[in-house]
Amino acid sequence: MTESAAKSYAAALLPGTLPAGPNAWLNRLRAAALERANALAVPTTRDEDWRFTDLSPLYKTAYQPATFPTEMPREAIERLFVPEATSRLVYVDGHYVPEMSMTGDDGISVGTVVDSVRGAPGIAEGHIARLVGVEQDPFAAVNTAYLQHGAVVAVPRDHQASRPVQLLFVSTQPERASYPRVLVVVERGAELSFIEDYVSLAGGAYFVNGVTEIAVGENASVRHVRVQRDSEQSFHIATCGVSLARDARYASQNICFGARISRLSHNVRQEGEGTDCKLDGLALVAGRQLADTHSSIDHAQPNGRSRQLHKCIVDGAAHAVFNGRIVVRRGAQRTDSAQSSRNLLLTGKAHVDTKPQLEILADDVKCAHGATVGQLDPDHVFYLRSRGLSEAAARNLLTYAFAAEIVDRIPIASLRERLEELVTRRTQAKV
Repeated sequence: MTESAAKSYAAALLPGTLPAGPNAWLNRLRAAALERANALAVPTTRDEDWRFTDLSPLYKTAYQPATFPTEMPREAIERLFVPEATSRLVYVDGHYVPEMSMTGDDGISVGTVVDSVRGAPGIAEGHIARLVGVEQDPFAAVNTAYLQHGAVVAVPRDHQASRPVQLLFVSTQPERASYPRVLVVVERGAELSFIEDYVSLAGGAYFVNGVTEIAVGENASVRHVRVQRDSEQSFHIATCGVSLARDARYASQNICFGARISRLSHNVRQEGEGTDCKLDGLALVAGRQLADTHSSIDHAQPNGRSRQLHKCIVDGAAHAVFNGRIVVRRGAQRTDSAQSSRNLLLTGKAHVDTKPQLEILADDVKCAHGATVGQLDPDHVFYLRSRGLSEAAARNLLTYAFAAEIVDRIPIASLRERLEELVTRRTQAKV
Protein backbone atom coordinates (compact mmCIF):
# COMPACT_ATOMS: atom_id res chain seq x y z
CA MET A 1 0.00 0.00 0.00
CA THR A 2 1.37 3.41 -0.98
CA GLU A 3 1.55 6.28 1.53
CA SER A 4 -1.17 8.17 -0.33
CA ALA A 5 -3.45 5.12 -0.23
CA ALA A 6 -2.76 4.70 3.48
CA LYS A 7 -3.67 8.33 4.11
CA SER A 8 -6.83 7.88 2.05
CA TYR A 9 -7.85 4.94 4.23
CA ALA A 10 -7.21 6.91 7.42
CA ALA A 11 -9.35 9.75 6.09
CA ALA A 12 -12.14 7.32 5.17
CA LEU A 13 -12.39 6.25 8.82
CA LEU A 14 -12.97 9.79 10.06
CA PRO A 15 -16.27 11.57 10.66
CA GLY A 16 -17.04 14.28 8.16
CA THR A 17 -18.05 16.63 10.95
CA LEU A 18 -17.89 16.45 14.71
CA PRO A 19 -21.18 16.96 16.52
CA ALA A 20 -20.89 19.48 19.31
CA GLY A 21 -20.84 17.97 22.77
CA PRO A 22 -21.65 19.42 26.18
CA ASN A 23 -18.00 19.91 27.17
CA ALA A 24 -15.88 22.54 25.43
CA TRP A 25 -12.61 20.82 26.39
CA LEU A 26 -13.81 17.58 24.79
CA ASN A 27 -14.80 19.37 21.58
CA ARG A 28 -11.33 20.94 21.37
CA LEU A 29 -9.63 17.61 22.03
CA ARG A 30 -11.63 15.82 19.36
CA ALA A 31 -11.07 18.59 16.80
CA ALA A 32 -7.31 18.49 17.36
CA ALA A 33 -7.31 14.70 17.03
CA LEU A 34 -9.34 14.90 13.83
CA GLU A 35 -6.85 17.35 12.35
CA ARG A 36 -3.93 15.13 13.33
CA ALA A 37 -5.59 11.97 12.00
CA ASN A 38 -6.07 13.63 8.63
CA ALA A 39 -2.31 14.25 8.48
CA LEU A 40 -1.22 10.71 9.36
CA ALA A 41 -0.96 7.59 7.23
CA VAL A 42 -1.96 4.23 8.65
CA PRO A 43 0.97 1.81 9.11
CA THR A 44 2.18 -0.70 6.55
CA THR A 45 4.80 -3.45 6.60
CA ARG A 46 7.34 -0.81 5.54
CA ASP A 47 7.15 0.55 9.09
CA GLU A 48 9.61 -1.25 11.38
CA ASP A 49 7.10 -1.72 14.21
CA TRP A 50 4.60 -3.27 11.79
CA ARG A 51 6.85 -5.29 9.51
CA PHE A 52 5.43 -8.64 10.70
CA THR A 53 1.80 -7.49 10.66
CA ASP A 54 0.22 -6.86 7.28
CA LEU A 55 -2.92 -4.77 7.75
CA SER A 56 -3.88 -4.77 4.07
CA PRO A 57 -6.96 -7.01 4.72
CA LEU A 58 -8.24 -4.32 7.10
CA TYR A 59 -7.67 -1.57 4.56
CA LYS A 60 -9.95 -3.19 1.98
CA THR A 61 -13.03 -1.84 3.80
CA ALA A 62 -13.61 1.60 5.33
CA TYR A 63 -15.53 0.52 8.42
CA GLN A 64 -17.92 3.14 9.79
CA PRO A 65 -19.57 3.31 13.23
CA ALA A 66 -23.01 1.84 13.78
CA THR A 67 -25.73 4.47 13.98
CA PHE A 68 -27.39 2.48 16.77
CA PRO A 69 -26.75 -0.79 18.62
CA THR A 70 -28.49 -3.96 17.49
CA GLU A 71 -31.44 -4.95 19.64
CA MET A 72 -30.30 -7.98 21.60
CA PRO A 73 -32.18 -10.13 24.13
CA ARG A 74 -31.11 -9.02 27.57
CA GLU A 75 -30.12 -12.55 28.51
CA ALA A 76 -27.61 -12.62 25.62
CA ILE A 77 -25.74 -9.76 27.28
CA GLU A 78 -26.35 -10.83 30.87
CA ARG A 79 -24.58 -14.14 30.38
CA LEU A 80 -21.40 -12.13 29.78
CA PHE A 81 -21.62 -10.37 33.13
CA VAL A 82 -19.03 -11.16 35.79
CA PRO A 83 -21.01 -11.79 39.01
CA GLU A 84 -18.24 -10.49 41.28
CA ALA A 85 -18.53 -7.02 39.74
CA THR A 86 -20.84 -4.51 41.42
CA SER A 87 -20.00 -1.78 38.89
CA ARG A 88 -20.32 -2.38 35.17
CA LEU A 89 -20.40 -0.29 32.01
CA VAL A 90 -21.81 -2.00 28.90
CA TYR A 91 -21.22 -0.89 25.32
CA VAL A 92 -22.89 -2.53 22.31
CA ASP A 93 -21.51 -1.76 18.83
CA GLY A 94 -19.70 1.24 20.30
CA HIS A 95 -22.81 2.70 21.99
CA TYR A 96 -23.15 3.05 25.75
CA VAL A 97 -26.14 1.09 27.06
CA PRO A 98 -27.12 2.60 30.44
CA GLU A 99 -30.00 0.20 31.09
CA MET A 100 -27.56 -2.73 31.16
CA SER A 101 -24.91 -0.86 33.12
CA MET A 102 -24.73 -0.32 36.85
CA THR A 103 -22.59 1.62 39.30
CA GLY A 104 -22.51 -0.06 42.67
CA ASP A 105 -21.89 1.69 45.95
CA ASP A 106 -18.27 0.61 46.42
CA GLY A 107 -16.83 4.04 47.11
CA ILE A 108 -15.57 4.56 43.56
CA SER A 109 -16.75 6.74 40.67
CA VAL A 110 -17.81 4.99 37.46
CA GLY A 111 -19.36 6.74 34.46
CA THR A 112 -18.72 8.12 31.00
CA VAL A 113 -16.66 10.99 29.68
CA VAL A 114 -19.56 13.21 28.62
CA ASP A 115 -21.53 12.63 31.80
CA SER A 116 -19.93 14.40 34.73
CA VAL A 117 -18.61 11.37 36.58
CA ARG A 118 -20.37 11.24 39.91
CA GLY A 119 -18.04 12.19 42.73
CA ALA A 120 -15.03 12.86 40.47
CA PRO A 121 -15.51 16.09 38.49
CA GLY A 122 -12.61 17.01 36.23
CA ILE A 123 -11.08 13.53 36.19
CA ALA A 124 -11.61 13.02 32.46
CA GLU A 125 -10.44 16.50 31.46
CA GLY A 126 -7.34 16.24 33.64
CA HIS A 127 -6.16 12.82 32.46
CA ILE A 128 -7.59 11.76 29.12
CA ALA A 129 -5.22 11.75 26.11
CA ARG A 130 -2.23 12.27 28.42
CA LEU A 131 -0.89 8.70 28.38
CA VAL A 132 -1.74 7.75 24.79
CA GLY A 133 -0.90 10.56 22.43
CA VAL A 134 -2.18 11.15 18.91
CA GLU A 135 0.87 12.75 17.35
CA GLN A 136 2.31 9.59 15.79
CA ASP A 137 -0.50 7.03 16.13
CA PRO A 138 -3.25 7.31 13.50
CA PHE A 139 -5.45 4.72 15.23
CA ALA A 140 -5.29 6.59 18.55
CA ALA A 141 -6.02 9.83 16.69
CA VAL A 142 -9.12 8.37 15.03
CA ASN A 143 -10.26 6.91 18.34
CA THR A 144 -9.91 10.31 20.01
CA ALA A 145 -11.77 12.04 17.18
CA TYR A 146 -14.74 9.74 17.90
CA LEU A 147 -14.44 10.06 21.68
CA GLN A 148 -17.77 10.68 23.37
CA HIS A 149 -19.10 8.11 25.85
CA GLY A 150 -15.77 6.62 26.91
CA ALA A 151 -15.62 4.74 30.21
CA VAL A 152 -14.12 6.49 33.25
CA VAL A 153 -13.27 4.77 36.55
CA ALA A 154 -11.86 6.84 39.41
CA VAL A 155 -10.81 5.55 42.84
CA PRO A 156 -10.27 8.18 45.56
CA ARG A 157 -7.25 8.39 47.81
CA ASP A 158 -6.65 5.46 50.21
CA HIS A 159 -9.82 3.65 49.13
CA GLN A 160 -9.65 -0.10 48.50
CA ALA A 161 -12.34 -1.19 46.05
CA SER A 162 -13.65 -4.50 47.38
CA ARG A 163 -15.21 -5.71 44.11
CA PRO A 164 -13.91 -5.58 40.51
CA VAL A 165 -15.27 -3.26 37.82
CA GLN A 166 -16.29 -4.76 34.47
CA LEU A 167 -16.07 -2.78 31.24
CA LEU A 168 -17.89 -4.86 28.61
CA PHE A 169 -17.64 -4.09 24.89
CA VAL A 170 -19.93 -6.21 22.73
CA SER A 171 -19.95 -6.34 18.91
CA THR A 172 -23.03 -7.56 17.05
CA GLN A 173 -22.95 -5.91 13.62
CA PRO A 174 -20.65 -6.85 10.73
CA GLU A 175 -18.92 -4.21 8.64
CA ARG A 176 -19.01 -1.67 11.47
CA ALA A 177 -16.36 0.13 13.52
CA SER A 178 -16.33 0.87 17.22
CA TYR A 179 -13.94 3.08 19.19
CA PRO A 180 -13.83 1.99 22.85
CA ARG A 181 -12.13 4.44 25.22
CA VAL A 182 -11.18 3.69 28.82
CA LEU A 183 -9.70 5.96 31.48
CA VAL A 184 -8.78 4.56 34.91
CA VAL A 185 -7.42 6.87 37.62
CA VAL A 186 -6.42 5.32 40.95
CA GLU A 187 -5.25 7.90 43.47
CA ARG A 188 -2.62 7.63 46.19
CA GLY A 189 -2.89 4.55 48.40
CA ALA A 190 -5.98 3.20 46.62
CA GLU A 191 -6.60 -0.25 45.09
CA LEU A 192 -8.68 -1.44 42.12
CA SER A 193 -9.26 -4.55 40.01
CA PHE A 194 -10.98 -4.14 36.67
CA ILE A 195 -11.87 -6.22 33.63
CA GLU A 196 -11.70 -4.92 30.07
CA ASP A 197 -13.73 -7.45 28.07
CA TYR A 198 -14.24 -7.53 24.27
CA VAL A 199 -16.82 -10.05 23.02
CA SER A 200 -18.57 -10.87 19.74
CA LEU A 201 -22.17 -12.08 19.63
CA ALA A 202 -22.16 -12.47 15.84
CA GLY A 203 -19.72 -13.48 13.16
CA GLY A 204 -18.47 -11.43 10.27
CA ALA A 205 -15.83 -8.77 9.81
CA TYR A 206 -15.88 -5.60 11.89
CA PHE A 207 -13.26 -3.24 13.34
CA VAL A 208 -12.51 -2.45 16.98
CA ASN A 209 -10.10 0.44 17.59
CA GLY A 210 -9.54 0.87 21.33
CA VAL A 211 -7.52 3.12 23.64
CA THR A 212 -7.02 2.58 27.39
CA GLU A 213 -5.22 4.93 29.80
CA ILE A 214 -4.37 3.97 33.38
CA ALA A 215 -2.87 6.37 35.95
CA VAL A 216 -1.69 4.65 39.15
CA GLY A 217 -0.95 7.04 42.01
CA GLU A 218 1.66 6.81 44.78
CA ASN A 219 1.54 3.52 46.68
CA ALA A 220 -1.62 2.57 44.74
CA SER A 221 -2.37 -0.83 43.20
CA VAL A 222 -4.19 -1.87 40.01
CA ARG A 223 -5.06 -5.35 38.76
CA HIS A 224 -6.02 -5.24 35.08
CA VAL A 225 -7.51 -8.19 33.19
CA ARG A 226 -7.95 -7.69 29.45
CA VAL A 227 -9.79 -10.35 27.42
CA GLN A 228 -10.17 -10.15 23.63
CA ARG A 229 -12.52 -12.75 22.14
CA ASP A 230 -13.81 -11.00 19.03
CA SER A 231 -15.07 -12.72 15.90
CA GLU A 232 -12.32 -14.56 14.05
CA GLN A 233 -13.13 -12.50 10.94
CA SER A 234 -12.79 -9.15 12.74
CA PHE A 235 -9.94 -6.68 13.24
CA HIS A 236 -8.84 -5.43 16.66
CA ILE A 237 -6.26 -2.65 17.12
CA ALA A 238 -5.67 -1.28 20.64
CA THR A 239 -3.25 0.79 22.67
CA CYS A 240 -2.89 0.80 26.46
CA GLY A 241 -0.81 3.45 28.24
CA VAL A 242 0.04 3.12 31.95
CA SER A 243 1.85 5.54 34.28
CA LEU A 244 3.19 4.47 37.69
CA ALA A 245 3.88 6.98 40.45
CA ARG A 246 6.21 6.31 43.37
CA ASP A 247 5.77 2.83 44.92
CA ALA A 248 2.82 2.07 42.59
CA ARG A 249 1.94 -1.50 41.66
CA TYR A 250 0.41 -2.66 38.38
CA ALA A 251 -0.35 -6.24 37.31
CA SER A 252 -2.10 -7.28 34.11
CA GLN A 253 -3.20 -10.42 32.32
CA ASN A 254 -3.88 -9.97 28.62
CA ILE A 255 -5.73 -12.88 26.98
CA CYS A 256 -6.16 -12.92 23.20
CA PHE A 257 -8.37 -15.49 21.47
CA GLY A 258 -10.18 -13.67 18.68
CA ALA A 259 -9.88 -11.47 15.57
CA ARG A 260 -8.52 -12.19 12.13
CA ILE A 261 -5.81 -9.62 12.88
CA SER A 262 -5.22 -8.21 16.35
CA ARG A 263 -2.62 -5.82 17.68
CA LEU A 264 -2.11 -4.60 21.25
CA SER A 265 0.49 -1.96 22.12
CA HIS A 266 0.94 -2.05 25.91
CA ASN A 267 3.19 0.74 27.22
CA VAL A 268 4.10 1.19 30.89
CA ARG A 269 6.18 4.10 32.19
CA GLN A 270 7.71 4.31 35.65
CA GLU A 271 7.28 7.91 36.78
CA GLY A 272 8.40 7.42 40.40
CA GLU A 273 10.82 5.28 42.39
CA GLY A 274 10.10 1.81 43.71
CA THR A 275 7.36 0.69 41.33
CA ASP A 276 6.36 -2.91 40.63
CA CYS A 277 5.00 -4.02 37.25
CA LYS A 278 3.87 -7.47 36.11
CA LEU A 279 2.69 -8.11 32.54
CA ASP A 280 1.33 -11.54 31.67
CA GLY A 281 0.06 -12.37 28.20
CA LEU A 282 -1.46 -15.31 26.34
CA ALA A 283 -2.30 -15.45 22.64
CA LEU A 284 -4.11 -18.58 21.45
CA VAL A 285 -4.71 -18.45 17.71
CA ALA A 286 -5.50 -20.90 14.90
CA GLY A 287 -6.52 -21.01 11.27
CA ARG A 288 -5.16 -17.88 9.57
CA GLN A 289 -5.34 -15.58 12.58
CA LEU A 290 -2.56 -13.11 13.37
CA ALA A 291 -2.03 -11.87 16.94
CA ASP A 292 0.57 -9.14 17.51
CA THR A 293 1.61 -7.92 20.96
CA HIS A 294 4.01 -4.99 21.35
CA SER A 295 4.96 -4.00 24.87
CA SER A 296 7.23 -1.39 26.42
CA ILE A 297 8.26 -1.08 30.06
CA ASP A 298 10.14 2.18 30.60
CA HIS A 299 12.15 2.28 33.82
CA ALA A 300 12.77 6.00 34.20
CA GLN A 301 13.39 6.06 37.98
CA PRO A 302 15.50 4.02 40.45
CA ASN A 303 14.46 0.86 42.32
CA GLY A 304 11.88 -0.30 39.80
CA ARG A 305 10.92 -3.94 39.40
CA SER A 306 9.21 -5.58 36.42
CA ARG A 307 8.33 -9.11 35.37
CA GLN A 308 6.87 -10.11 32.02
CA LEU A 309 5.78 -13.52 30.77
CA HIS A 310 4.16 -13.75 27.35
CA LYS A 311 3.01 -17.03 25.83
CA CYS A 312 1.70 -17.88 22.36
CA ILE A 313 -0.02 -21.08 21.27
CA VAL A 314 -0.23 -21.17 17.49
CA ASP A 315 -2.26 -23.76 15.57
CA GLY A 316 -3.07 -24.23 11.89
CA ALA A 317 -1.41 -21.63 9.67
CA ALA A 318 -1.75 -18.85 12.26
CA HIS A 319 0.92 -16.26 13.05
CA ALA A 320 1.84 -14.72 16.40
CA VAL A 321 4.13 -11.74 16.99
CA PHE A 322 5.68 -10.59 20.25
CA ASN A 323 7.93 -7.55 20.57
CA GLY A 324 8.79 -6.74 24.17
CA ARG A 325 10.98 -3.74 24.91
CA ILE A 326 12.40 -2.92 28.34
CA VAL A 327 14.25 0.37 28.74
CA VAL A 328 16.36 1.31 31.77
CA ARG A 329 17.09 5.04 31.68
CA ARG A 330 20.20 6.78 32.99
CA GLY A 331 19.84 7.20 36.70
CA ALA A 332 17.36 4.32 37.03
CA GLN A 333 19.77 2.43 39.25
CA ARG A 334 18.90 -0.79 41.08
CA THR A 335 16.32 -1.73 38.48
CA ASP A 336 15.33 -5.42 38.58
CA SER A 337 13.67 -6.59 35.37
CA ALA A 338 13.03 -9.93 33.68
CA GLN A 339 11.20 -10.80 30.49
CA SER A 340 10.30 -14.19 29.00
CA SER A 341 8.65 -15.07 25.69
CA ARG A 342 7.55 -18.70 25.36
CA ASN A 343 5.90 -19.97 22.20
CA LEU A 344 4.29 -23.29 21.29
CA LEU A 345 3.75 -24.30 17.67
CA LEU A 346 1.17 -27.04 17.14
CA THR A 347 1.63 -27.54 13.38
CA GLY A 348 4.34 -27.24 10.80
CA LYS A 349 2.60 -24.22 9.24
CA ALA A 350 2.30 -22.25 12.48
CA HIS A 351 4.57 -19.22 12.68
CA VAL A 352 5.94 -17.02 15.49
CA ASP A 353 8.12 -13.91 15.37
CA THR A 354 9.44 -13.00 18.81
CA LYS A 355 11.78 -10.16 19.70
CA PRO A 356 12.50 -9.49 23.38
CA GLN A 357 14.67 -6.38 23.83
CA LEU A 358 16.68 -4.78 26.62
CA GLU A 359 18.03 -1.23 26.40
CA ILE A 360 20.12 -0.53 29.50
CA LEU A 361 21.62 2.91 30.12
CA ALA A 362 22.32 2.46 33.86
CA ASP A 363 25.08 0.34 35.38
CA ASP A 364 23.67 -0.92 38.69
CA VAL A 365 20.85 -3.12 37.38
CA LYS A 366 19.67 -6.72 37.28
CA CYS A 367 18.05 -7.50 33.93
CA ALA A 368 17.40 -10.66 31.93
CA HIS A 369 15.35 -11.77 28.95
CA GLY A 370 14.80 -14.90 26.92
CA ALA A 371 12.68 -16.50 24.23
CA THR A 372 11.79 -20.06 23.25
CA VAL A 373 9.93 -21.40 20.23
CA GLY A 374 9.12 -25.05 19.80
CA GLN A 375 6.61 -27.88 19.64
CA LEU A 376 5.39 -30.21 22.38
CA ASP A 377 8.20 -32.22 23.91
CA PRO A 378 7.96 -35.83 22.59
CA ASP A 379 9.29 -37.13 25.91
CA HIS A 380 6.44 -35.43 27.77
CA VAL A 381 3.91 -36.89 25.34
CA PHE A 382 5.47 -40.34 25.70
CA TYR A 383 5.36 -40.10 29.51
CA LEU A 384 1.64 -39.36 29.53
CA ARG A 385 0.95 -42.09 26.98
CA SER A 386 2.84 -44.54 29.21
CA ARG A 387 0.32 -43.63 31.93
CA GLY A 388 -2.60 -44.71 29.76
CA LEU A 389 -3.54 -41.52 27.87
CA SER A 390 -4.05 -41.54 24.13
CA GLU A 391 -1.71 -39.40 22.06
CA ALA A 392 -4.47 -36.84 21.41
CA ALA A 393 -5.35 -36.66 25.12
CA ALA A 394 -1.68 -36.29 26.07
CA ARG A 395 -1.19 -33.45 23.59
CA ASN A 396 -4.39 -31.75 24.74
CA LEU A 397 -3.32 -31.91 28.38
CA LEU A 398 0.15 -30.51 27.72
CA THR A 399 -1.21 -27.70 25.57
CA TYR A 400 -3.78 -26.77 28.20
CA ALA A 401 -1.12 -26.78 30.93
CA PHE A 402 1.03 -24.43 28.85
CA ALA A 403 -1.83 -21.90 28.69
CA ALA A 404 -3.09 -22.43 32.23
CA GLU A 405 -0.01 -20.83 33.79
CA ILE A 406 -1.29 -17.44 32.57
CA VAL A 407 -5.03 -18.00 33.01
CA ASP A 408 -4.58 -19.22 36.60
CA ARG A 409 -3.16 -15.82 37.56
CA ILE A 410 -6.46 -14.04 36.85
CA PRO A 411 -7.80 -12.90 40.25
CA ILE A 412 -11.56 -13.04 39.42
CA ALA A 413 -12.77 -16.62 39.98
CA SER A 414 -15.79 -16.72 37.64
CA LEU A 415 -13.87 -15.16 34.75
CA ARG A 416 -10.95 -17.49 35.33
CA GLU A 417 -13.28 -20.50 35.18
CA ARG A 418 -14.91 -19.30 31.94
CA LEU A 419 -11.53 -18.78 30.32
CA GLU A 420 -10.31 -22.18 31.49
CA GLU A 421 -13.30 -23.73 29.71
CA LEU A 422 -12.57 -21.72 26.57
CA VAL A 423 -8.91 -22.72 26.62
CA THR A 424 -9.93 -26.35 27.04
CA ARG A 425 -12.16 -26.16 23.94
CA ARG A 426 -9.54 -24.32 21.91
CA THR A 427 -6.71 -26.73 22.76
CA GLN A 428 -8.50 -29.96 21.82
CA ALA A 429 -6.42 -31.69 19.15
CA LYS A 430 -8.26 -33.48 16.39
CA VAL A 431 -8.17 -37.24 16.92
